[in-house]
Amino acid sequence: MGERAMEVSAAGGVTLDGRPYRRGVGVMVVNDRGHVFVAQRTDFVSDAWQMPQGGIDPGEDPRQTALRELAEETGIHADKVEILDQTSDWLRYDLPADLALTLWQGRYRGQEQMWFLLRFTGTDADVNLDTEHPEFSAWQWVPLERVAALIVPFKRALYDQVVAAFGPRVRAIAARAGETAA
Repeated sequence: MGERAMEVSAAGGVTLDGRPYRRGVGVMVVNDRGHVFVAQRTDFVSDAWQMPQGGIDPGEDPRQTALRELAEETGIHADKVEILDQTSDWLRYDLPADLALTLWQGRYRGQEQMWFLLRFTGTDADVNLDTEHPEFSAWQWVPLERVAALIVPFKRALYDQVVAAFGPRVRAIAARAGETAA
């Protein structure tokens, strides 16, 4: 696949239209109270949190990637989760121009991700951010309705789609536990 050159608009902005999206996955992990796992990145200077995510390696399918990324980023292994659902289609977000110039050597305009809903069957002691290549510095369980507000602005629309896709199942788990989603 040939690389396309970035174009600079007359206003000086970078045009990302010619670049592809990087394929990846995202993982919404929900505990038995119906709260969602979020973690704070080590490489982002803000109070932004996110759910685990990552790129698909050659030879992997999205499900394998979801379980691998979850373990690599959080220490939560496949035997501590149950896959409940996945999005019916790929969800996309575009990177801000400044990040698009540097992230992934400037090859991608953003990511398109298949998202998975996983029920956490372990205990909080199974979460270990001190992984081989730590990506997160802190983590917490939050009500579903707070998830999108915690994310960096350029990913909020995607997170809104994820919450819409998995919200009914997460709210049902919360209701069974006597919790509210907010």
